[in-house]
Amino acid sequence: MAGAMRYEEFTGQVQARADLGSRQAAEQAVRATLETVAERVPDGVADHLAAQLPHEAAESLRRVVAVHEMSPHERAEGRTSGERFDLPVFAGRVAWRGETSEEEALRRAGAVLEVLDAAVAPELMRKLEDVLPPDIRAVLPSGRAAT
Repeated sequence: MAGAMRYEEFTGQVQARADLGSRQAAEQAVRATLETVAERVPDGVADHLAAQLPHEAAESLRRVVAVHEMSPHERAEGRTSGERFDLPVFAGRVAWRGETSEEEALRRAGAVLEVLDAAVAPELMRKLEDVLPPDIRAVLPSGRAAT
């Protein structure tokens, strides 16, 4: 059932799917991925995703930190469509936040997005897919966890 997953379950599934050595590594992967997703998608999509996740995971979607791109005022004014960037930038940001290589960051992001798929309503994952460019969309799970 969407929205019913506890944070410990969410991070535990990420840890298992990404074969990470610790819960802290899984939490870091969750934060790195969800903060980067939040930068890329419209606020409405990020808010809907956050509403269906455990509080600790939802905070990563609400904490958009693209300080290097624009001022807080500019961000508040321009968050209807999300910041435009492609897969290499996505991988770079997840890697930077996750303190890992870009290749490893994409592997971990894939695990986070698989667990996200299981945690939120299928129509919300379709909406996420709709707002992402094709190259980033390729990181999403190919089969839906809930149909």
